[in-house]
Amino acid sequence: MRSPVSRFAPLLLALLLPLAPLSAKTERSRVDALSLEPNAQQTEAARWMAQLVSNSRFHYSPQKLDDALSEQIFDRYLESLDGDKLFLLADDVAAFESYRLQMDEAILSGRLAPAFEIFKVYRQRVEERTRALREALKQDFDFSVDESYSFDRKDAAWATSSEELDELWRLRVKNDALRLVLAGREIDKIRETLDKRYKNFGERVRQIDAEDVFQTFMNAYAGAIEPHTAYMNPRTSENFNISMRLSLEGIGAVLSRSDEEFTVVRSVVPGGPAALSGKIKPGDRILAVGQGESGPMVDVVGWRLDDVVDLIRGPADSVVRLDVLPAEVGIDGEHVLLSLSRQKVKLEEQAAKKQVIEMGEGEDARRVGVISLPAFYQDFEGRRRDEPDYRSATRDVARLLEELKAENVEGVVIDLRNNGGGSLNEAVELTGLFIDTGPVVQVKDAGRRVSIETDRKPGVAWDGPVAVLINRASASASEIFAGAIQDYGRGLIMGEPTFGKGTVQNLVDLDAFSRENPGLGHLKITVAQFFRIAGGSTQHKGVVPDIAFPVTWDATEYGESVYDNALPWAAIAPAKFDSYGDFKPMLPLLKSKHEARIAQDQEFQWWIEDVNEYRELRERKTLSLNEATRRAEREREEARRTAREAQRKALGQEVDEDAVATLDDGLQADERPIEADEDSAEEKPDALVRETAHLLIDAIDLLRADSKLAARVIPDSSPLKVALD
Repeated sequence: MRSPVSRFAPLLLALLLPLAPLSAKTERSRVDALSLEPNAQQTEAARWMAQLVSNSRFHYSPQKLDDALSEQIFDRYLESLDGDKLFLLADDVAAFESYRLQMDEAILSGRLAPAFEIFKVYRQRVEERTRALREALKQDFDFSVDESYSFDRKDAAWATSSEELDELWRLRVKNDALRLVLAGREIDKIRETLDKRYKNFGERVRQIDAEDVFQTFMNAYAGAIEPHTAYMNPRTSENFNISMRLSLEGIGAVLSRSDEEFTVVRSVVPGGPAALSGKIKPGDRILAVGQGESGPMVDVVGWRLDDVVDLIRGPADSVVRLDVLPAEVGIDGEHVLLSLSRQKVKLEEQAAKKQVIEMGEGEDARRVGVISLPAFYQDFEGRRRDEPDYRSATRDVARLLEELKAENVEGVVIDLRNNGGGSLNEAVELTGLFIDTGPVVQVKDAGRRVSIETDRKPGVAWDGPVAVLINRASASASEIFAGAIQDYGRGLIMGEPTFGKGTVQNLVDLDAFSRENPGLGHLKITVAQFFRIAGGSTQHKGVVPDIAFPVTWDATEYGESVYDNALPWAAIAPAKFDSYGDFKPMLPLLKSKHEARIAQDQEFQWWIEDVNEYRELRERKTLSLNEATRRAEREREEARRTAREAQRKALGQEVDEDAVATLDDGLQADERPIEADEDSAEEKPDALVRETAHLLIDAIDLLRADSKLAARVIPDSSPLKVALD
């Protein structure tokens, strides 16, 4: 079941300013969520946001806050609350229509009652619905009937009666139950699992507080202007800052909620206080939290997870006390009181990583390094303070490149798949690891002035062959880097066309405008559009690869082009830069080798098969609720996986003996046992990474073997000439 109010996930940020210190955290009880009234900070934040996003000096594409925009805000707010139209009734929405032209006035005046009143009705409908669902679970399911469940309700109409909603939910619950039946669970256990699921969903909605409602409403406003302007409340701002610096001050434990409303340790971060203490392990339940050596213990059973996290985080070297129920004891077992000193914890799982792919054997073996970069992260505050060890994607990649040099790789693949962006500065500096000096990206600001972001640091960290692997979820800073590498002719681009986000955002601390009400949050505001050094924008079009792999998501399903209010594509004059090469003359040869190889590459063909099946399922938009039909589908999937594993084993490859167990288990992430999340197995190169490495070796061999082709691809003055000799 999808969360009704999702916290802002800053995946597409291209430019950031250092964040000001956040206001002090306050402890909030579960009761606070029930009041749901806007406070003075939210009233002021709304007014400042309205001034900033409607001003052409700040926003690249400002819009007047009027009745026309109010209608869009109204529709987007309802969509953000109940996008699948499974809780609110048509009569509810009709009653809300009186607010349709009042959203602009609510924001401008700071009288935010309409947004909160709408949410209160939504919360009431969720409470009613979850009670009905839990009651309906007592009835029997008939899986022999030929009926179907439609999981795509984006364009559906609002239900006109409770009976109509009952039918929609009957089918949805039946699908939830059938998934568990197919996974081999008994009907009594299924009812128990689903009862807890729906109960927990209702509890999560009940715990939504005024900060959440305000953030959701203001993001409906921001999204009505253009896709990448957004509001972040103080908590969201802090979490975003953590994601960018890849560190936090706390105990180093990943937490989740259990069915019994406990906060559970999901995993411990290696090197963090929790891990070093040896006193906390996955599965332990946290019942209470105390500050310092003698602060009162606060009972956190039933609290929302992020409130518990707020209590456990704190300044480095401060003490936090935890009342823990160990994983191995029952609910009535003996508690353990732990005292831990908080420290700075590095989040290594989200940092750049490397691996080496070997192709061939013996003296003929070829080695290619692969660096996977999940985001263009940077510790802005650490950099501003000139800390010698501040965290940076470029710094991490530079270190990994030195390690790969020592491992004698012939080429390097930079894997940017699913990298949604981050710091523009990091994109520029990362490009500088592969070019000597020169422009990287052009930026047109709100005043339509064009500036050029340039790598000014002489020298390179890697002067050898490079390939960049991208997909549709590679966005923003990823597109800046990939576009620059392509425009310079510095490396080959492989994969799918990218997301197509060609705009730049700044983070504005709204507290800078207020002296009386600290804690206003931050505004992520679109301030510019970026352009490649060749002159074109990545907006809508993205970066088109030199060698295309099958498309998982096309432009009509995912990417900038699906937004109805995204900025259009544009172009400006190219910047002056010296090309490293032009790979166009050799692309037909590379494509020929690629097609011949993947035709014989069973893993690649399986990946294509999986992509096609996934696309077919998305287009179908319905699921059969007949057990025999679904079981036959599952058995075909199981047989296919088993056959693949048998074929891998016959070829002498490492085999995942538990592959069949990866079929749909019918559970949500927080319903699985803790141990199911733990996977210590080292990741192996996937088919796309391996093929990218093969193509890079192909390019090296073609250029070395054919001097005439090499002369057309790489000019004599290019630094690549030396690297290939």
